[in-house]
Amino acid sequence: MRYHKPASFTQAIDIASTSEGVTRFLAGGTDVLVQLRADIVCPDDLIDIKHIAGVDQITKTPEGGYDIGIAVSGAQMSEDAALAAAWPGLVEAMDLIGSTQVQGRATLVGNLCNASPAADSVPAMIAAGVTLTVAGPQGSREVKVEEIATGPGKTTLEKGEMVTKVHVPPRGDSGGDAYLRFIPRTEMDIAVVGCGVNLCLGGDTITQARVALGAVAPVAALVPEAADILIGTTLDETTLEALAEAAEAACQPITDKRGTVAFRTEVAGVLAKRAAKIAYARAKGEAK
Repeated sequence: MRYHKPASFTQAIDIASTSEGVTRFLAGGTDVLVQLRADIVCPDDLIDIKHIAGVDQITKTPEGGYDIGIAVSGAQMSEDAALAAAWPGLVEAMDLIGSTQVQGRATLVGNLCNASPAADSVPAMIAAGVTLTVAGPQGSREVKVEEIATGPGKTTLEKGEMVTKVHVPPRGDSGGDAYLRFIPRTEMDIAVVGCGVNLCLGGDTITQARVALGAVAPVAALVPEAADILIGTTLDETTLEALAEAAEAACQPITDKRGTVAFRTEVAGVLAKRAAKIAYARAKGEAK
């Protein structure tokens, strides 16, 4: 295994694009190092990107959004008061990953590019409308989070491509988001079902909405049918029941030792209702 410590994205991309073997990028390492020790993967080229300028920074954009460096840890996100106030659901989703020690290393991009259907941060990012800058030998492109994973452990990233920045949109007025998951244990487990909801209000009426589900299909995904049900309502009980039905209809889960198809489907509806209530309360300024 060859260890590399590039000083720029250009160098990192050059190494990855010319490698003739298995390549992995190292930021937090909470996935790749575990996989390496378990002999799941043995990279020919391990590219440590932590020494590239800016990768460990959270920056507020002129438009009011946030640019998050690809080596920013979950702990850094939780400690950024402005980001946590604007996007509590996104920050809370990242905060659910692993232990305190893991939080000091784990990153949004690592969680995304590991391409686990049960990744906690991904439904929250999708619901928030997060986009990414992806750079490679052919240049840069902007990509929606939901366009990255294609299946368990698989992504749309081509040889030599890497995510170079995470873009969180401006929160705007009267908006709120939330992420909830179900796990068998009280903590340090992976989601059996996860749900992210993001809302914007005009008065008491929902004017914009995004709903995303995780761990109930090969990839975490946006559920536009669920969002459409929310728009134009004040989140009454009839709306909540219709939301649950739409979430359940979007599920394509499997049965395994952690949950059956029927169980995962029902829980998806339950979590969609609960997350929508929290997001709605946050949008109205009634909850943190």
